[in-house]
Amino acid sequence: MSKSVDFFFDVGSPSSYLAWTQLPALCASHGAELVYRPMLLGGVYQATGNASPATIPVKGRYTQMDYERHARRYGVPFQGNPHFPVITLFLMRAVTGIQLRRPEQLQQLLGCVFKALWIDALNLNDAQLTARTLAEGGFDPAEIERLAQDAETKAALKATTQEAVERGVFGAPTLFVGDQMFFGQDRMDFVREALS
Repeated sequence: MSKSVDFFFDVGSPSSYLAWTQLPALCASHGAELVYRPMLLGGVYQATGNASPATIPVKGRYTQMDYERHARRYGVPFQGNPHFPVITLFLMRAVTGIQLRRPEQLQQLLGCVFKALWIDALNLNDAQLTARTLAEGGFDPAEIERLAQDAETKAALKATTQEAVERGVFGAPTLFVGDQMFFGQDRMDFVREALS
């Protein structure tokens, strides 16, 4: 498979969730590999001087409406999370650890976490609630904790975040088709064109 889409994302980004609902089918229909690149959005913001749209109230309100519009267009459930922003360091380490050690469970974990954050609107800043959510999603919270604290996991997440910044990423999701960069879940048409 020569064509691929690099998907730089953070589960704390509602836009990443919406992109995740669309990218597998889009890539499959073009015979392209979807390459998951978990990064820490907070680290990207720190490195680039960017910030969440939610930090500007008027922009945050508009962005929320836009997410709802896209969810309706895509036919997927979506609910804004009143506990936003969620500090995703543990979650993104968990995603990275699963990708490294149990790649066959990556979609299961993403489904569990994205549903908790952007459908059920749970407060995953709460460690006990996060552990319960993981258990209900079919994971052993203690094993996920070990994976998240693993030195190789931490290094991999840091390296991917650094690579993202070096490639010009300033937010999530960011998609690459070859050297072409597309920011935002609302750029699927351009991704489709790049793959065609």
